[in-house]
Amino acid sequence: MIKSMTGYGRAVETRNGREISVEIRSVNNRYLDCNIKLPRLYSFAEEAVKQAVKSSITRGKVDVFLSIANCGTSAVEISLNRPVLEGYLAAMRTIVTDYGVTDDISVSSLAKLPDLFLVEKADTDEEQVTEDLIAVVREALSAFDAMRTREGAALEADLRSRAGTILTLTERVEARSPVTLAEYRARLTAKMQEVLDNQNIDESRILAEAALYADKIAVDEETVRLRSHLSQLDNMLTGGGAIGRKLDFLLQEMNREANTIGSKGNDLEQARTVVEIKAELEKIREQTQNIE
Repeated sequence: MIKSMTGYGRAVETRNGREISVEIRSVNNRYLDCNIKLPRLYSFAEEAVKQAVKSSITRGKVDVFLSIANCGTSAVEISLNRPVLEGYLAAMRTIVTDYGVTDDISVSSLAKLPDLFLVEKADTDEEQVTEDLIAVVREALSAFDAMRTREGAALEADLRSRAGTILTLTERVEARSPVTLAEYRARLTAKMQEVLDNQNIDESRILAEAALYADKIAVDEETVRLRSHLSQLDNMLTGGGAIGRKLDFLLQEMNREANTIGSKGNDLEQARTVVEIKAELEKIREQTQNIE
C-alpha cells in the first residue's frame, strides 16, 4: 500500500509510575524533517525517539510531542537545609533579645528565606525511561500509520482512475493519427487539383508528400512510451512503499511525451486531446505531492 505524508496519531500509557502521552503529526515535505518536543528533564531520550520515528517514516515534516507526568512519585526530592535554618533562627533570636523586637517568627516567614530547602533531582533510570517512551511512541506511530494508510488507499484509487483516463485519451490519439493523415491527403489532392485546373494529378507526388507528412506527425513512439509509463505507474502503485519521488520523476517523463505529441501535426482535435492528457497529469502530480 502507498501512504499519505499527512497523518495524526496519539497514544497515552502509564508505565513505571509515569503517564506518557505522545502525539505525532505530519504534513507534506520533500524530505524527512523530524522535530521532537519533550520536557527538558527527559532530553536524554530525544535521539532514541527520533530514530524510532525515522524507522517508520521516510518523508514529510513530522512533529512529535511528548508529555510525561509522574503518578504518585516525584521527579525531585525536597529536604530541609537544617544548618541554614538553625543559623537563621539563631540570628533572629539575637535580634529579639538584643533589640527588643517582637518575636513573630513563623513557618511562612521562614519559608521565604533563601537556601532553606534543598531541591534534588531524584535518580532516574534513563535506560528504562527511554524504553518506556519508545514503547508509547511506537503505539502512536501505529495509529499514525493506520491513518496514513487509509489516506494512501484513497490517493491510489484516484491515481488509478486518472491513469485510466489518460490511457483512454492515448488510444484516442492513436486512433486519430491515420484520420489526420487521410484528411491531409484529401486537402493536398484538392489543392493540387485546384492549382492544376483539374488536370491529371501525379499520384506518386501525392504519395511522397503524404509520406513526408505522415513521418512528421507520427506519434507512435510517444504513445508507446506513454503506455509504458502508465504500466510503470500501475506497478509502482501495486508495489507500494515510499514511491513519491519515483512518481514525481515518472510524471516528468509522461509530460514530456504529451508535449511532444502536442507539438506534432496541426490538428485541432489532437491538440484538445493532449490538453486533456496534460490536465490529468497535473492532477496526478498534485496528488503525488501527498504521497510518501
